[in-house]
Amino acid sequence: MAKRKIKKAVLAYSGGLDTSIILKWLQDEYACEVVTFTADLGQGEEVEPARKKALDMGIKEENIFILDLKEEFVKDFVFPMFRANAIYEGEYLLGTSIARPLISKKQIEIAHQTGADAVSHGATGKGNDQVRFELGYLALDPDIAVIAPWREWDLNSRTKLLDYAKEHGIDIDGKGQAKPYSMDANLLHISYEGEHLENPYAEPEEDMWLWSVSPEKAPDAAEYITISYINGDPVAINREEMSPATMLTKLNEYGNRHGIGRIDIVENRMVGMKARGCYETPGGTIMLKAHRAIESITLDREEAHMKDELMPKYAKLIYNGLWWSPERRMLQAAIDATQDQVQGDVKLKLYKGSVTVVGRRSDRTLYSEEHSTFEADDVYDQKDAEGFIRLNALRFMIEGKKQPERIATLIGNSEEEEVEVCRIETGSFTICQRIKRFFGFGKNEKPAKEEYIKSKND
Repeated sequence: MAKRKIKKAVLAYSGGLDTSIILKWLQDEYACEVVTFTADLGQGEEVEPARKKALDMGIKEENIFILDLKEEFVKDFVFPMFRANAIYEGEYLLGTSIARPLISKKQIEIAHQTGADAVSHGATGKGNDQVRFELGYLALDPDIAVIAPWREWDLNSRTKLLDYAKEHGIDIDGKGQAKPYSMDANLLHISYEGEHLENPYAEPEEDMWLWSVSPEKAPDAAEYITISYINGDPVAINREEMSPATMLTKLNEYGNRHGIGRIDIVENRMVGMKARGCYETPGGTIMLKAHRAIESITLDREEAHMKDELMPKYAKLIYNGLWWSPERRMLQAAIDATQDQVQGDVKLKLYKGSVTVVGRRSDRTLYSEEHSTFEADDVYDQKDAEGFIRLNALRFMIEGKKQPERIATLIGNSEEEEVEVCRIETGSFTICQRIKRFFGFGKNEKPAKEEYIKSKND
């Protein structure tokens, strides 16, 4: 199939082996002008060398964009996600997923600024990132052309990539040697996939973890910190106010020092396969614990429960690249509406890989010591509980009177079902037998059932 005619393409460019090859490939295969975009999301690597590499490959100075996006990343993407307490499949804090919408947004903005008619990325045709990038592109500009080289070329091995680089005089600057893992990093996390980790039973090697100290080697003394919140976002540590990016940087330092935030998971990718990944999310792990703690005293019960019901859907939307979707924005509006009273302080204990909440306070607290005390009080009449309980039990009571045979089936097994599920021996009786005897049923429950039904029909 003939390639589309492209005038100018904005490439998400790191300066590494893969994106340097993509840059040259775009120039050759599409004969188009290339604009490079390098995002500083706090990945911990120098980004300025990407400028020199782009210049060396013939990119015009005005077509090289290197942007510091750390504050925007944390303020407009990470913090909103943490207001939702988002976790994918119970463990993953979405460190890679949440960075892709911002990169897509900036590529589209640069395309409009430079008059480009296409955007390009270095994600493979096997992973989630191709979906995340391209859903972002098309949500923000339905007419933009998308070039995904890994779905077009035949450079499907490290050897072929190196041969291509050598043939076209691409300076790989020692980056041609295969890394032991495929890694992605930003201010929220660092991830590791592939190689040794492709066997889900193989324990990660200790030298794989680049950020955090091993919990076993973390300090023997616990460290206490206090995080202050306003409108659901952290604003200060130990009373020192900080910008969003500075806040996450500082929490990463605490977490790394105490071995906090390591996980090893097998996740379900959007494209259909399972993938094993290891992640370090030190500051995010601390933030999640603290945010849930301050919410525990400032959110209404049903409000908090509904948030927890919405959270898996919200997390899945982010994982699947749907940050810009109407449904994510709708959920975000609902989540943000719960946060106007979420303010106060949370005291945390950091110790050998663990984060423990040891205190929380707020001038908006819904926690009432008068009502919660185990001592005598003048605000709660315990007799009120009887009516509350009977009203909640009314449907059970009606069912028991109107459909006694149905209730009888809940009391014991029928004569035909002689199988006992629990078989924990305690002396001469099983646990099941003890439970039956406690409730007044012997080995044969049929007489008890018949007696129950008869009593209800009389």
